[in-house]
Amino acid sequence: MERTFTDPLPRVSTAGDPTVLPASAVSWGAILAGAVGAASLSLILVFLGFGLGMSSLSPWAGDGVSAKTLGIGSILWVTLTQIAAAALGGYLAGRLRTRWLRTHVDEVYFRDTAHGFLAWAIATLATAALFASTIAGIASGGAKLGAAALGGAGAAVTTVAAGMPDATDNHQSYLLDTLFRPGANLSAPISADGTSVTTAHDSNSTGGTAQAARIFANAVRVGSLSAEDTRYLGQIIANRTGLTAEEGEARVRAAYAEWEKAVATAKETADKARKTAAYAALWLFISLLAGAFFASFCATWGGKRRDLVD
Repeated sequence: MERTFTDPLPRVSTAGDPTVLPASAVSWGAILAGAVGAASLSLILVFLGFGLGMSSLSPWAGDGVSAKTLGIGSILWVTLTQIAAAALGGYLAGRLRTRWLRTHVDEVYFRDTAHGFLAWAIATLATAALFASTIAGIASGGAKLGAAALGGAGAAVTTVAAGMPDATDNHQSYLLDTLFRPGANLSAPISADGTSVTTAHDSNSTGGTAQAARIFANAVRVGSLSAEDTRYLGQIIANRTGLTAEEGEARVRAAYAEWEKAVATAKETADKARKTAAYAALWLFISLLAGAFFASFCATWGGKRRDLVD
């Protein structure tokens, strides 16, 4: 079978001429030019997408796009950015490379594909290095979000149990405070911080709040609030608020139910954060794979256009 070559025009053979050096199989200048073009276009499109995304958000509830719509739009924009930038870089790498005379078409096709892939790889590495701190910050923020969600209840318990005000979870502090609100049948005066001043023992509500926090934390760990702990807290509440023991126990059960809901919400938030991070990684993989394909394909297209020009 007759072999086909890429040189469409008649050429004077340079075989045996020591003054003519064979063209290199890799045109690094073209590859770097394509990589620079791809990285630059990628940077421009990233900033454009960031601006469009921020303009669609609103600090007011009910305004702006939803989180789901924003997520889908971000995925599509990242994919479009990869395809457009990779296609430009691949085409430049193929169009600007050195012309390979007397080279079989299969070899030329492979070289052009490799040039496009290398241009995409260099551009991707350069972009990743440029946004390394940003990417690391996003990843760290996602991990911290999950950890904070899982440990939110525990953090609140730790700070309250230590006798310190909890600035991270006001809802759980509020639940503990409601346990020791005075009842209607307590006639003793109430101090400015909401605690009874009937006796020196009763005025110290911090200890009771800390105990309640530790008991609730243990109940969450074991899975239920024991009847003994319920009676114990109910008696403390009754002594300090003027309620009956039964009313104190009712408060304990109601507060613990809300506490469990808060813990469940924290776990659900952490699970959503985990799934979001996993989906984002998968879509990023798909977009990068698409970019590699389009860079290689457009490099072969640019190479063919280059060989048609003398």
